[in-house]
Amino acid sequence: MTSLLEVKNLSISFKGVEVVKSISFNLNKNEILGIVGESGSGKSVTALSVLGLSPNAAYGEKSSIKLNGKELLNASNKTLMKVRGSKIGFIFQEPMSSLNPLHRIGAQIAETILLHQKVSKEEAKRQTIELLKKVGLKNYETRFKAYPYELSGGERQRVMIAMAIANKPDILIADEPTTALDVTIQKQIIDLILQLKQELGMSVIFISHDLKLVSKIADKIVVMHQGKIVEQGTTKEIFENPKKSYTKELILSVNLLKKEIKHKENKILSVQNLAVEYTLKKNFLGQKTAILHALKNVSFDVFENETLGIVGESGSGKTTLGLCIANLIKYQGLIKFNQSFNDKEFRKNVQIIFQDPYNSLNPRMNILEIVGEGLKVHQKNLKNNELEEKVLNILQKVGLKKESLYKYPHEFSGGERQRIAIARAMILEPKIVVLDEPTSALDVTIQKQIIELLKDFQQKTNVTYIFISHDMRAIKAMSDRIVVMKEGSIVEIGTAAEILQNPHEEYTKALINASIF
Repeated sequence: MTSLLEVKNLSISFKGVEVVKSISFNLNKNEILGIVGESGSGKSVTALSVLGLSPNAAYGEKSSIKLNGKELLNASNKTLMKVRGSKIGFIFQEPMSSLNPLHRIGAQIAETILLHQKVSKEEAKRQTIELLKKVGLKNYETRFKAYPYELSGGERQRVMIAMAIANKPDILIADEPTTALDVTIQKQIIDLILQLKQELGMSVIFISHDLKLVSKIADKIVVMHQGKIVEQGTTKEIFENPKKSYTKELILSVNLLKKEIKHKENKILSVQNLAVEYTLKKNFLGQKTAILHALKNVSFDVFENETLGIVGESGSGKTTLGLCIANLIKYQGLIKFNQSFNDKEFRKNVQIIFQDPYNSLNPRMNILEIVGEGLKVHQKNLKNNELEEKVLNILQKVGLKKESLYKYPHEFSGGERQRIAIARAMILEPKIVVLDEPTSALDVTIQKQIIELLKDFQQKTNVTYIFISHDMRAIKAMSDRIVVMKEGSIVEIGTAAEILQNPHEEYTKALINASIF
């Protein structure tokens, strides 16, 4: 069979540093090829190189990328312009960054059509509206005039797909198209790509760090690690008989197991009739005319040494709930702890670990200052050498070396920064830790490491976790009990076994079915 796309001996370097090392693979017609690997494995830069979208890249002498037998590598810009968007469509990882914020989405899609097709503006508009309908965008006729910021993450991704398929390409490259989306939206996007593949007869290159996700849609899988292909074959071969230890590690990382920790029956926290409102609009008299109810009549209890998982889609109110428990925003209702804390004791005993550690760590402070900051507040008589010893001890517990002490946040990977955030919280030996999506932006192997680390801390310190996530796999791995939230309210609450094995609400069933365990 003649390959539609043939990559041979591809080597890519930036400023003399080789990031992709002599890789080869083929893509056939009407086939889905999954490229999987951790961040930094070279999978995205490989895909970008197919369309000449890696500026300042240097290629090896024997490197070759052929589309229908014609060489694309080092081709002229004129040749590549005919291929981009016409023969090969590209869905980028972050649609908000890829869409022009100053132009309406309809105009951006129509521009792609006008660039490759000799049609009138009216015909381009008609095709654009038809594309928005095809990708399942609600109110597609009025959404034509919307700006990117007026759309949700899932809607923006649908716009990117519409743009990518506007000229019915032979190949669709999807670079992490579901990474930042809720599980139900992820499933919708995957189903949409599969549907469009069938309707348009496209081949697809699907790039992800999630091997389990890729296994659900790909015919063949290429596993990349540190710029090399460590293994490739049919999906069945890769999953049923992986040959390389790295592939086996990726597969094992997908299956996060709950470590049983017997929690105590003592109630540590009680949330009663919690409500949070945000004023969206006022009239000229200052009266509220539009209110967003972020939380509505939320009540539950938390027990010592347990992990309470809070799950729901974006906008369900789960992060707002976590911020209320950490006393970081105003709320109505009652949050009662099993013992009374003054403000200083509260700050020590209730810690929060945010979703994005890079933005929550002060870039001007080194790791000793960041992790030791809380100790300085709560133990004012602590000497510098004692402070350094305590910080070093907690860093070693989270798997970081002594050399980390005087480095800054930008010098660490995402997983390492999350470990620093955990160290900052745990050094104070808190009673409760609120974890807001602590693994959502991490590779599956790093997710597993962080979850195991958190379990280990809980087993040794009896800390109580409130674990917030949209990822049912992480919730399943961590939680003793689960709270399911939708539109600011609790729709279901119970033990992890009850919720996962016998959910009562349709919304809960949809979350579980959309998750790929």
